[in-house]
Amino acid sequence: MGNGDSRVRGIAARAGGWSARHRWAAVGIWVLFVVLAMGLGSAAGRVDVKDSDQLKGETHTAARIIEDAGIEEPASETVLVQAKDDGLKATDAEFRQAVEAVVEAVEGTGEVTDVTSPYDTRTISEDGRSALVQFDISGDSDTAGERVEPVLKAVEGVQKDHDALRIEEIGGASMMKTFDDAFGDDFQKAEYSAVPVALGILLIAFGALVAALLPVLLAITAIMATMGLMGVVSHVMPMSDTANSVMLLVGLAVGVDYCLFYLRREREEREAGRDAQTALRIAAATSGRAIVVSGVTVCVAMAGMLFTGLAEFEAMGLASLMVVAVAMVGSVTVLPALLSLLGERVEKGRIPFLRRRSTAGGGGSRFWTAVLKGVLAKPVVSVVVAAGTLLAIAVPALGMKTQQLTLDQEFGDSLPIVQTYNRLNEAFPGGSEPAEVVVKADDINAPEVKSALADFRERAISSGASRGPVEIKLHDERNIAFVYVPLVGGSDLDKAGASLDKLRDDVRPATLGKVDGVEAPITGQVAGSKDFNDQLAGAVVPVFAFVVVFAFALMLLSFRSLTIALTSIVLNLLSVGAAYGILVGVFQHGWGASLVGAEGVGAIVTWLPLFLFVILFGLSMDYHVFVVSRIREARLRGRTTKDAITHGVVTTAGVVTSAAVIMVAVFAIFGTLSMQSMKQMGVGLAAAVLIDATIIRGVLLPAVMALLGERNWYLPKWLHRLPDLTHDEEPEPLAPTARDDEGEPVRV
Repeated sequence: MGNGDSRVRGIAARAGGWSARHRWAAVGIWVLFVVLAMGLGSAAGRVDVKDSDQLKGETHTAARIIEDAGIEEPASETVLVQAKDDGLKATDAEFRQAVEAVVEAVEGTGEVTDVTSPYDTRTISEDGRSALVQFDISGDSDTAGERVEPVLKAVEGVQKDHDALRIEEIGGASMMKTFDDAFGDDFQKAEYSAVPVALGILLIAFGALVAALLPVLLAITAIMATMGLMGVVSHVMPMSDTANSVMLLVGLAVGVDYCLFYLRREREEREAGRDAQTALRIAAATSGRAIVVSGVTVCVAMAGMLFTGLAEFEAMGLASLMVVAVAMVGSVTVLPALLSLLGERVEKGRIPFLRRRSTAGGGGSRFWTAVLKGVLAKPVVSVVVAAGTLLAIAVPALGMKTQQLTLDQEFGDSLPIVQTYNRLNEAFPGGSEPAEVVVKADDINAPEVKSALADFRERAISSGASRGPVEIKLHDERNIAFVYVPLVGGSDLDKAGASLDKLRDDVRPATLGKVDGVEAPITGQVAGSKDFNDQLAGAVVPVFAFVVVFAFALMLLSFRSLTIALTSIVLNLLSVGAAYGILVGVFQHGWGASLVGAEGVGAIVTWLPLFLFVILFGLSMDYHVFVVSRIREARLRGRTTKDAITHGVVTTAGVVTSAAVIMVAVFAIFGTLSMQSMKQMGVGLAAAVLIDATIIRGVLLPAVMALLGERNWYLPKWLHRLPDLTHDEEPEPLAPTARDDEGEPVRV
C-alpha cells in the first residue's frame, strides 16, 4: 500500500489525524482537562446519596420524616449476656451481677447514653438463659464506629470475670468498626493491586515497558478526571462510595482495553511496512472508530441504570458512563498524539526474555487459526455445540433466588461478631434487625394516638408477627415516636418478610391506621430489603428494554446491517445468561463453592443480576465491535466472507485475549474479597468476560457468520435512508473489488 493521503471520514479518524499533527497541543489539552476536572471536583466537594433518597416507598417516607424532624438517630448497641449451659438462669445472682457489671462498665466509658437493664425492659429470652443490655453510642451515628472501642474493651473486661457466661457486644457501631477493620484494607488492596496486575499482563502482551505503560497511564488519568467530574456532578445527582469503586473497575477495564485496541493496530500497521503517519491514520480510521462505537454502546448500557429509580444504581450508572466517555475520548485524541511523539521509542524498555511477536503479513494466533479451521469447516456443529453448552450453563439461572444478604450470609463465620449475631437471633428472633415504625402525629401524646400505639404493640405480638418485646421511644417535642418490633423469622428473610407483611397489611391498618393525621411507615433492614426488591423488580423490564433497543440501534447504524445488529444482541444475551447460570450454580447451589470460599450463601444478592446485565452488555460490546469491524474491513477489501471471518478473528485474537485476561484478572481480584456480595460480583464478571472472549467471539460468532454468508450484510431497502456511520478504511495494495462468494461485487 502506498503511503499517500486518502480521504477518511468519521470523528475518530479526524480526531486522530488532528492529534497526530498537533501532538503537543493534544497532550497539553488532555493534561489541562485532567487537572481542571480534579481541581473543580476538589473545590466543589462530593455530595453523597442521603438515606432518605436511597429508596422509594415506605423506607423513603420514614427516612424523610426523620430527616425533616431533624432527629439524629444514635447508633444502638446491645450486649448479649448468655449462660453457656442450662444450669444458669437470668434470675440467678451470678447472672444479675454480670448484668450489673456490664451496665456499670459501659456507663463508665462516658461514650454511651440511655443504658437499660434487661430486668427493666424485660429483654430476657423465653428459656431464661439470655438477656440484653441495650444502650446508644453518644454523638453522630455515622462516626460511632470510631468511638466504640472503649465500650468494646469494657465489655471484654466484664467477660473475663464471668467464665460461665458469654458476654458479647453487637450493634451498628461495633459492626461498623469490625467491618472497617476487617475489610477496609481488603478493598484498598484489591483496588491497588488491579493496576500492577494490568501492567504485568500488558508487559507480556507488548514485551516493552513504554508500550505497556501507555494504556495504564491513560486509564489512570481518565479515572482521575472522572473522580473530579463526579464531585461536580454530585451536586445535581448525588454519588456514593460504591459508585466510586464501580467507576474504578469499569474505568480501568475499558481504559486499558481501548488503548490496547488502538496501540496494537498501530504497531501491526508499522510492522506491515507503513510509515508512522499512515499507520496512525489507519489505526484512527479502524480501531479508533471501533472504540467510539464500543464506547457509545457501553455508555448507553450504563445509562440503563438511570431508569431504576434507585439512587445507588443511578450513581453507579452515571459514574460508569462518565469514565467510559472520558476513556473513549482520551483513546482517540491524546493516544495518537503520544504515539506520534514517541515513534519507535514506544518499543523502549523491551523485556529481554519476551520475544516480540510479529503481526506483519497478516499473521495471527496459531491457536485460534487452528480453532477457526475446525469451526468454519463445520459451522452447524460448532453452533449447536457452543450454543447448547452455553444454554446448559444458563439453565440454573431459571431458579435464581435473590435477596439482600444477611450478616451470616455475607461474611460466614469469618468474624466473631457473626457468631454473636447468630446467637442473638436464636435467643431473640428478629432482635438484631427489628422493624422500625416511624409514627408521626399532630400530637403524639393525644389519647387516641397513645391508645393506637398501645394497641399496635399488643397486636404485633398477638398476630404472630413478633414475640416481643416491642419498644416505644417518644420524641414529644417533634411529635414522633419510634416503635421497634423484633420480627418472627429473625435472619430468615423469607419468614421475617411474612412477619413484616402482617405488620403492614393487618396490624397497622387496625390500629394506627384508624387515627386521622397519623403517618406510620415501617422501615428497618427487612423492610428496606423488601422495598428494594420490589422497586428493582419494577425496573428490570424498562432497563432491559432500554439497553437492548438502544444497543441494537447503535449496531444497526454503525454497521448498516440488520443481521449484525440482531446477532450482536442474541450473542450478548447468551453470554449474560451463562454468567447468571454460573452465579446460581456456585453461590446458590454450592457447586464448587469451596473453591471461592462461598459455602452456605444460598442466594444471589438482590442488586447483582441487573448490575451484571448492564455492565456485561456494555463490556462485551468491546470485543464484538472490535472483531466484527475487522471482519467487515477485510470483506470490503475483497476477501470472501469465510476468509474475512478468519482474518478478522485471528488478527484480533491477540488483543482480545490480552484485554480479556486483564479484565478477568482485575475482576477475579474482587472475587477474593471476604464479602460474599463482592465475591459474587467478581466471579460473575470474570466468568462472563472469559466466556465472551472465548466461546462467543472465538466459536459462536465466526460459526454464525459463516452460516449466514452474505446475509451478514443484509439491510432492507426501507432502512437505506438511515444515517451512514460507517467509515472509509485505507486500501491495501492492488486491492480487488470486494466480491461475494459467487464472484459478484458486494455492497457492504
